Amino acid sequence: MYTMDFTKPCHIHFIGIGGISMSGLAEILLKEGYTVSGSDNQESDIVASLKNQGVTVNIGQRASNITDDIDVVCYTAAIHEDNEEFAFAKGKGLPMLSRAELLGQIMKHYNQAICIAGTHGKTTTTSMLSHILLAADTDPTISVGGILKAINGNIRVGGSDIFLTEACEYTNSFLSFYPTINAILNVEEDHMDFFKDIDDIRSSFNKFAKLLPENGLLVINSDIEKLKNITKGVNANIVTYGTDVSADYTAANIEYDDQGLASYDLYNKDDFVMHIELSVNGEHNVYNSIAAIIIAKSLDISDEAILAGLKAFDGTKRRFEIKGKLGDVTIVDDYAHHPTEIKATIEASTRFPHNDTWVCFQPHTYSRTKAFLNDFADALSLSDHVVLADIYAAREIDTGEVSSQDIKNLLEVKGVDTHYFPTFPEIEEFLKKNLQKNDLLITMGAGDIVKVGEDLLK
Repeated sequence: MYTMDFTKPCHIHFIGIGGISMSGLAEILLKEGYTVSGSDNQESDIVASLKNQGVTVNIGQRASNITDDIDVVCYTAAIHEDNEEFAFAKGKGLPMLSRAELLGQIMKHYNQAICIAGTHGKTTTTSMLSHILLAADTDPTISVGGILKAINGNIRVGGSDIFLTEACEYTNSFLSFYPTINAILNVEEDHMDFFKDIDDIRSSFNKFAKLLPENGLLVINSDIEKLKNITKGVNANIVTYGTDVSADYTAANIEYDDQGLASYDLYNKDDFVMHIELSVNGEHNVYNSIAAIIIAKSLDISDEAILAGLKAFDGTKRRFEIKGKLGDVTIVDDYAHHPTEIKATIEASTRFPHNDTWVCFQPHTYSRTKAFLNDFADALSLSDHVVLADIYAAREIDTGEVSSQDIKNLLEVKGVDTHYFPTFPEIEEFLKKNLQKNDLLITMGAGDIVKVGEDLLK
């Protein structure tokens, strides 16, 4: 594998630069003195921001984008060898790095490289810890998989020896990292277009945990099924948290205010640690915050900074993000695209003041929809009303094996008021006619379903 020499900045080209992670890496290298260019399939706010910083971005991936002055090429997992731009760069003999490989190389240049992994909660937990690190004036470098108001984007280039990032298991990308601290929030079935089964996923997380050095730290949720399959062979220090009474850290006296915001008492075994007040809702966020606290304490961050950082964090973009009001109807957007995430979001919404809940859901990828068809129906059945959009294909091709109509059929058997429309304008017209006073509308999914709520608010 090609090794970057960070003492000699060169010209690096990103294929798929508009992605949330790729754009972050591009910004880090840009601020390190690199010449940065890239390509993407469409214009976006991220692309516009990069252009404003002096990055040359071509829309459309073509061989002509690979100019003679490019020294190294970075590409995303979504780019395949038959991609015209990728194939030309490879044929030209240019050094090629995947996004994960480049992120791993950047990580090696920090004394503390913190990686937040898990099937769910990575962005939120990374954001919580970001707020704590900022409250403590540690001047960290941060790469987060969402837009965080505290850093005005998804990337912050700091001057200290702390690097914080999300770590995604898809295509085993996090196995290219060089962490000193890992958090594993949960391990469930997902990305079944890549992994064979849940045991294959557990094996991947085990390899990730074993990347830690002996003086490293693994923070892991004790509620994970078959936990020992993930921790076996790990030489680093292991600290657990969760609902299990055997965990090192647990939450007690969890309460919610009239807006559904959580507070709790943190215990280390039988010893009271501190009372925590969060500015986000949901029990899942209680445990996300505990993972962030354990890491912060390992870095000798004060309780005052921990409390201030968590209190200041009121969510990231597309994580139970309150978009606004349509008359007396509150519109929220959430990135949930896995059954467990959907269930957690709907359950969290019950503590938010409203009458009926409407979930407008856009399934993400055909493979995920097929693999979790019954689980999607079970999770969505917690809502009073469900409106389904077509499946967001992302990197996949429609083979005709599964559709949103299949989810609708299952929900109707459960007696749930369910509707399906193939276009966003049809969904918006239906919602305008049927939403009632003090209802809650949640646009939900990892695709572009957020546009429905934004269009309604216009």
